[in-house]
Amino acid sequence: MAAYDFKKKEEVEEYLKNLYIEYQFGCLSEKKAEVCHLLGDYHESIKQNPKEALNLYKKNCDERGYGKSCTKYGDYRVMGTECEKDSKEAFKYMQRGCDKDDARGCLHAGALAISQEKLEPVRGTQVLLGMKLLKKACDLNQEKACFFLSGIYLSGIEGYVEKNLKEAYKLSLKCCELNNPYACANLSIMHKRGDGVQQSAELAETFKTRANEILRDLKENKRPLKFHQGIDP
Repeated sequence: MAAYDFKKKEEVEEYLKNLYIEYQFGCLSEKKAEVCHLLGDYHESIKQNPKEALNLYKKNCDERGYGKSCTKYGDYRVMGTECEKDSKEAFKYMQRGCDKDDARGCLHAGALAISQEKLEPVRGTQVLLGMKLLKKACDLNQEKACFFLSGIYLSGIEGYVEKNLKEAYKLSLKCCELNNPYACANLSIMHKRGDGVQQSAELAETFKTRANEILRDLKENKRPLKFHQGIDP
């Protein structure tokens, strides 16, 4: 694709027009799953047409088994965006995304299972499934899942998950390494108090400093949108 001057409105419009043609061809003619997903993202964000995006995501999941599209369709169903709200149907598609190793699918399915939505006949079974899904998301380096899990282990879920400070620390450490400032802050507090770990003012200060560094970097270096990489909020 030719170089464009994105400071000029007409060149931005030309770029987006050509990108749309490229995505249409790649999806409708070449049947490429990744490009079909990008076409859905285009309709969602550029054309502001969530109905068409919804249809593209569902078809791409059902016909091509593309994990990211399964997750996105599940997101639409759980919110009731341009469709009937259906948590069970949403969970089914999010799980399909997770089965295809889409980390966001694992995160969203896990979070939904942990919530009060009734997805399984037995609450305990549903919670354990949610924990399993969140763990897979964390193993796939989805930092929000690691943070969510660490929070669960910090307080526990009465009757279902026991409080486990050592596990919470381990997950928070991984999450901090994945540049989540709040996980680093939790590590600082745990070391300051000696909650399940060595009490250490030095380590508490180290993690506090790291949390502040990440927050500063996030403010200074906002991530630009790149359509060829897909939209991943």
